[in-house]
Amino acid sequence: MRKLLITLFLIGFAPLALALSPYYYGDKVPAGEIPAVLAQVEAKLVKAGFQVVGKHTPPGLPGHGVIVVTDEGLLSVVRKMGGANIVGAPIRIGVKADGTVSYMNLDYWERAFFRKQYSYAQRTVRAAQAKLVKALGAGKPFGGSVDKIDLADYQYMFGMEGFDSDKNVVMEHLSFDDAVKTIQDNLTRGVGRTSKVYEIIMPDKKLAVFGVALNDPKEGEGWWVKSASAENIAALPYEIYVVNNKAGHLFARFRIALGWPNVGMGTFMRIVEAPGVIRDTLTEVAGGSP
Repeated sequence: MRKLLITLFLIGFAPLALALSPYYYGDKVPAGEIPAVLAQVEAKLVKAGFQVVGKHTPPGLPGHGVIVVTDEGLLSVVRKMGGANIVGAPIRIGVKADGTVSYMNLDYWERAFFRKQYSYAQRTVRAAQAKLVKALGAGKPFGGSVDKIDLADYQYMFGMEGFDSDKNVVMEHLSFDDAVKTIQDNLTRGVGRTSKVYEIIMPDKKLAVFGVALNDPKEGEGWWVKSASAENIAALPYEIYVVNNKAGHLFARFRIALGWPNVGMGTFMRIVEAPGVIRDTLTEVAGGSP
């Protein structure tokens, strides 16, 4: 009987063991103003060997901030894989004024970004995750969950956009250099009430990804993140990427759902306009007309 109960328990637990959450909590740091909290966490990341490429304090979300870093091993893998996998190059860490630290579960995010190529990158992804854990602490996972097997072809619901959606492309340029320069110039000018958080460019591979702050007080990231949950702050910032001569983004019915997999349909209906607004804004950033 005891063996039977254990077997039934393990069978019931197995589906949970196959699910991944998008974030982990790290060890808390002393509370303070966001710049001070960011500085504490940045020091830990630099000491661990990460390169800081940007910091973000999202408008409309007071008391929240994000640090974006890169890892040499992960960059090397992305360089070899090429294509839209470039969106898997940045690593995002969230902080709150109360000292709360959270960070991406790379096993979750890179399965969704690298898809069939994930097995090639798995060892490197796990090494980068181990560095994060060592630097920031190993807290509990949070933010919802998705079965491992579903992440490679993730959709929030059947029929919704995935990683390879045709809606991702926002602009086609004459060359890679034209696309990159247009995005850089427009982010510097604040087109569409945006600004640059980070950039990672691999000119030899014609790959680039930019973190974009969506600063509009009414239609920017603040309003929809509040509805979805600011606890998942490490989902920000949104990105625009370049592959060869095409600029693209991850359509928000995929990208927001991936960052907030536990969001219910009622919440999605409250932010139903966000995917179109984000696409229009990033189209402007890429040099097109929304």
